[in-house]
Amino acid sequence: MDNFALHEIDLLKGDMVYFFTDGYADQFGGPLRKKLQYKNFKKLLLVHCRLSMTEQQYNLDKALKDWKGSSDQIDDILVIGVKII
Repeated sequence: MDNFALHEIDLLKGDMVYFFTDGYADQFGGPLRKKLQYKNFKKLLLVHCRLSMTEQQYNLDKALKDWKGSSDQIDDILVIGVKII
């Protein structure tokens, strides 16, 4: 097992922090049945990060369903968003 490194990040009121598994970005779909990829997942988070947590959940769920279409879900998917208040 590799050694862990300690990283400290200063957070400000209103900041959003997301924790996620690779399942969302690795999901196959779209017109060419390719992976969504991290760059597209990041864009989704940035587009919706100013919305309420409930709206973010709805929009991320909808985007995933739209992306995968009739493709099966291939992996576990976990996204946790934390807003600093």
